[in-house]
Amino acid sequence: MKFRPCIDIHNGKVKQIVGGSLVDLGNQAEENFVSEKDGDFYANLYKEHGLKGGHIIILNPAGSTYYEEDVHQASLALGAYKGGLQIGGGMNADNARRFLDMGASHIIVTSYVFKDGKIDYEHLEKIVEVVGKEHLVLDLSCRKRDGHYYIVTDRWQKFTDVVLNEETLDYFSSFCDEFLIHAVDVEGKASGIETELAAMLGNWNKIPITYAGGVRSEEDLAMLKSLGYGKIDVTIGSALDLFGGSMEFERVLTYCE
Repeated sequence: MKFRPCIDIHNGKVKQIVGGSLVDLGNQAEENFVSEKDGDFYANLYKEHGLKGGHIIILNPAGSTYYEEDVHQASLALGAYKGGLQIGGGMNADNARRFLDMGASHIIVTSYVFKDGKIDYEHLEKIVEVVGKEHLVLDLSCRKRDGHYYIVTDRWQKFTDVVLNEETLDYFSSFCDEFLIHAVDVEGKASGIETELAAMLGNWNKIPITYAGGVRSEEDLAMLKSLGYGKIDVTIGSALDLFGGSMEFERVLTYCE
């Protein structure tokens, strides 16, 4: 189990939010932590510790008045750690090359490959054509409804009709290098992991998967390691001391190693 660091950017600031609280209208979100430091501070820290495959997520939509401020923060981070970080949030076939040229190792995509709650096969093939399977991460973040985990899009605000299960993972794995999966209902709440989701991901285990959502203690890390058979990677946001939480960054690295 590897630790995958994160840099979430909202309204031009590195911050941690409650995932399910994000609303595009008015650029609103319930905040857990707002950093006084820029994106390159965190990128340099991750680089110093040899942490690869972390992700930057831009949380404002492209039409937001804050979008270019978000991109500026992202560019600082990518410039500081070229090839060490992935980026997601509003990525598509038209802008992906811009972020690869900034230094991103992978482009993370969700909403672009879904339209009206369904898989947009044309967009999926297009983004693979533009960035290459080896540079693509599909973010299959999900929320539970009627007993099933459904993939959610548009900064986790809209449900698709696509259930996240082993068959879905099999299908999408042929298009990408990795998966990033936020358990959105517990994202930013430090309330414990989604054990049912983690178990399903651990049982599948065919390409790299990074799990995010709810990690609050070493006990949660132990549970994720067990359910994921040591193969599911983890990211921690609000619970980490870098972002105002109680889990010590150095101890987390030691545990995951």
